[in-house]
Amino acid sequence: DLPPSEFMQVADSTWLVLSVLSNGREPSGSQATGVTKIARSVIAPLAEHHVSVLMLSTYQTDFILVRERDLPVVIHTLAGEFDIYKEESGECVSVTCDDVSNGFLKPKPAASPTLHPVQSPQTRFCVLAVAPDTLPAIATMLIDVLFYSHGPPKEAGAGSQDLDSITFFSFSLIEGYISIVMDAETQKRFPSNLLLTSSTRELWRMVRIGGQPLGFDECGIVAQIAEPLAAADISAYYISTFNFDHALVPEEGIDEVIQLLQQRQESGR
Repeated sequence: DLPPSEFMQVADSTWLVLSVLSNGREPSGSQATGVTKIARSVIAPLAEHHVSVLMLSTYQTDFILVRERDLPVVIHTLAGEFDIYKEESGECVSVTCDDVSNGFLKPKPAASPTLHPVQSPQTRFCVLAVAPDTLPAIATMLIDVLFYSHGPPKEAGAGSQDLDSITFFSFSLIEGYISIVMDAETQKRFPSNLLLTSSTRELWRMVRIGGQPLGFDECGIVAQIAEPLAAADISAYYISTFNFDHALVPEEGIDEVIQLLQQRQESGR
């Protein structure tokens, strides 16, 4: 419904959403959560089969977006590990490889992915949820933060490995569930009793991937971050955007994360 505009860019692909469930069971507190939870079973196999993904972690769960044209490859890749369902008229219907075999081509061996530079700003972030019935109470503040509080983005140099701060605010409304990522200073502007967070109230640091806009055709960008963090059992939220990818990791583990990613880059040269 949005009118065409010279100020709006639209990717040329149509994307489908994959929601990964573990038989309805939540992981125990000792296990890493977020994108690292599905790194080995979903992220890495899709990268190996040349499937480009957009990742969206929320307060409630994680979603993977894949291009509609890649769906046959996605199903053939994941069918051995997962039961796959599609939604039809509000009902979940089982999907098999035979349902999407038309036009499926066995993928060629994947080339070594490009290892993009990572930047770690000093900004501390919060991952929050808002109860839908309390949203009107913060609507004015939310609109101000989303559209009016921030100046034009400052471009970081392609070789920059660290930033003093970064402007980042993510609002997701998915099936009635609201998830927000905001920096700790912005959080102070909202009524604390209306923002829900985990019982530990942890703060998160960000790793931004890419020295320039990443595009949508390259595969393995999410895996570049997810695989080494999964091996170290480090939780991470991952949010892909039009230009860059962003991983949020627990504040106390940021030094270990940077070291792991630097080692990954050095070994990939």
